[in-house]
Parts: sequence; C-alpha cells; structure tokens
Amino acid sequence: MDKGETEVDLALKWRDCAYLRDLLEQPEAVARTIAGLADERGLDRMAGGLRGGRWRRVVLTGMGSSYYACRPLYLRLLKEGVTPVMVEAGELIHYERDWLTPDTLVIAVSQSGRSAEIVRLMECARGQSEIVGVTNTADSPLATESTATLLMHAGIESTVSCKTYLTTLLALDWLGDVLCGTDRALLLDQARAAVEPMRDYLGRWPAHVAELRPALEGVEHIFVAGRGASVAAAGTGGLILKESTHYPAEGLSAAAFRHGPFELLSDAVFVLVLEGDARSAPFSRKLVADVREAGGRSALVSALVSTLVSTSAEGVFRIPECAERIRPLMEILPVQMLTLALAAIKGREPGRFELSAKVTEVE
Repeated sequence: MDKGETEVDLALKWRDCAYLRDLLEQPEAVARTIAGLADERGLDRMAGGLRGGRWRRVVLTGMGSSYYACRPLYLRLLKEGVTPVMVEAGELIHYERDWLTPDTLVIAVSQSGRSAEIVRLMECARGQSEIVGVTNTADSPLATESTATLLMHAGIESTVSCKTYLTTLLALDWLGDVLCGTDRALLLDQARAAVEPMRDYLGRWPAHVAELRPALEGVEHIFVAGRGASVAAAGTGGLILKESTHYPAEGLSAAAFRHGPFELLSDAVFVLVLEGDARSAPFSRKLVADVREAGGRSALVSALVSTLVSTSAEGVFRIPECAERIRPLMEILPVQMLTLALAAIKGREPGRFELSAKVTEVE
C-alpha cells in the first residue's frame, strides 16, 4: 500500500475484490442462516438423541476452517456428559477409522460438501455410522449421502472462508440444541440481535485498515491465540491470514504459544490474543502484557475497553458486545480486518488464491 494511498483509494482499488465482497456480505449470510434454521425440521427425529443414549460418542470432523468451527460444539458436548472426539477428516479416513462404529454419530462439516476427504469419508462410513452433514451446498455428496443434512445459507462464497465459517458456527451451535434437546429459539434470537452490530463493524472496514497500518508496519510473522471456544477463531485466523495475505501465520491455543513460539518474539512478530470468556480473560490479558514486555507486538480482542488494545487501533480490536454463545462469530472479525490491512501493506489483492483453489479435491 502506497504511503499516500487513502481509504477512498483503497476502496476504489478493491471495488471488484471478491473476498472483500464476501466479508461485507457476512451479516446477510448469518441472517439467511437464522431464517433457514428457524424453519428446519429435518433433524427433529434426532432431537434429544444424545441424552437418550442413542449414541455412545460423537465424532466431529472436517478440514480447515470447517474443522476449527467444531471446537465450540466439542466443548458443549463435553459439558453435557457426552464423549466427543475432534479429528481432521484426512486423519479419520486413513488412521482413525475405528471411530466409525454403529454407536457413533459423525458430524461432518464442509462448506462445499465435496472436498477429497469428505468424499472419501462418505465411502468409509457407509453402513458403519450415522452422519449428520453440515454444508453450504445442497447437491453435494455430503448433503445427499448423509443420514441427515443441515444446510447453512451463506450463499456463494468466492474465495477464502468467511461467510461459511460464521454460518457453520451458528449451524453447529443450533445442532447442539437439537441433539441435547434444549431450546433452539434462544440461540436464534441472540444471533438476530448480533446481525446489525456485525454489519456496523464491517461497514467501517476502510477506517479499520487505516488504523491497523501503523500497528503492522514491519511485521513479518503473525500469531493468533485463544483458549476454550476461542481456539476456533485462532485456528481459522492463522489459516485465513496465510491464504489471503501470504504472510507466515499460525493459529494456536494461548497456552501452546508459551511452549515454544514465545521464543520467536521480536518487533517483527505480532500476536493477536482473543480474550475469550471469563475463565480465559485473565490469562489472555497476561499474555498480551508479557509479549509486549518481551519485545513483541500484541493486541487483545475484547468487547471491553482495554489498555491492552493499541490506542491507535482500538476500534478494530474492540468487537461488538453480544451473548456469550455468539462471541465466536464476532471474534473472527478483527482477524479478517488484519487480512485486509496486511494485503494493503503488501500491495496485493486480499483473498486471491494463486497456488490452490477454493475446494481441495486432492488428498
């Protein structure tokens, strides 16, 4: 990004950018998915199935952001006394097939529903386990061959996962209500209340990018760290930063960051820490302070005003207040703004695939 380039210049340069268009369309995608879930009745026969002892365990699987999005549901099922397992589809189909038994429910997640690993999974699980397919594509192998299908309504997504990540999180949370036999309407009400604040945040993207530039100049490596449900956004954040900006980036748990990566800290390293829930918050705030003391750059993603947020970029890292269950949808938004700012600094169009494609069709 040229030093003299203004917010208006950048908006004009990216007026045909498919990734930016997808980012700005996220509130509408969430609203469509809310409407679709409100009318969904295809999974009613599974309602309360976990508490009724129908399955002994639940396997959550997918690849990339679809896999990371399973984290909040994994934690919820664990709290409900279920035995959940999270395993990447690529490992499940080759090395962990023993999970595929009649008393196991498989929740398979894929926005396209036709990635190489998902197609192979449908073959491996046939006659072995019931599968709930969660996808954005109604005519995909995952949708047509699963025992039951839960469709998100993200619409067409052109490049890096954004709309489908948010709608996957929402669909999986709703699915948890179905399987556990709890109220589904409350979640949808909380999600509806978040659509307008999300739209307002994203609508200020040019100002966010302008605010981020000073905080990111000279950065060569980015980490995104979180705990609990926030590990989903951390993992997805590391993935989309690589895909959309070509910067070396890694998403991991905040605890894991202290076990090795902390040694890499320098002024060229930026660590974005997701504050998370009340249990995570003290640890997250301490990590930001420690990174800065060690010579790295860091900021905290929080719904609260904090001295741990860069004063020049507080609007970017302060996410809209929302219900606790909706926080995973909100905390990925600042990471998306990072992708735009880093692409602007590099002078490249964000989200453009050069060596791979939207759907991975080769194992």
